Amino acid sequence: MSTATKSSVELVELGKFFTVTARRLDAGHTAPEMFSTAIDAVWHQLADAPQVHAAFTTEHAGRKLTHVETAGCGLIAWVAAYGEMYGPLPEIWFTNADGTINERSLTLYRKTGTVVAEWDCAPTPSDGDMTPNATVR
Repeated sequence: MSTATKSSVELVELGKFFTVTARRLDAGHTAPEMFSTAIDAVWHQLADAPQVHAAFTTEHAGRKLTHVETAGCGLIAWVAAYGEMYGPLPEIWFTNADGTINERSLTLYRKTGTVVAEWDCAPTPSDGDMTPNATVR
């Protein structure tokens, strides 16, 4: 997959997510949780081309990032930082990989400005070597 040929909203949002990741990591916070399966699906496609993935994360985060499997649920802490940088989260963040919008979560976010969700992965800085828990797909 080439970032030049794929200009989907998911890819744009993935770039923003990586920029937020860099801001959080630079501030000493944990990496943000990837709660959107639609955006995560594009991340997996991008990771299938490691050199393109490295270039994309470097462009948006100023460093190489790796996809790490990690599970959890709760408050998504990076939403406020995203809002400060880009405005409200667009609908794609509440869309499943099959295109179904989670109307309940989207409505709650629009009312409260917060997101409570499950996630199964996050970015982590990479020195080019894979850590035991990292998967680049």
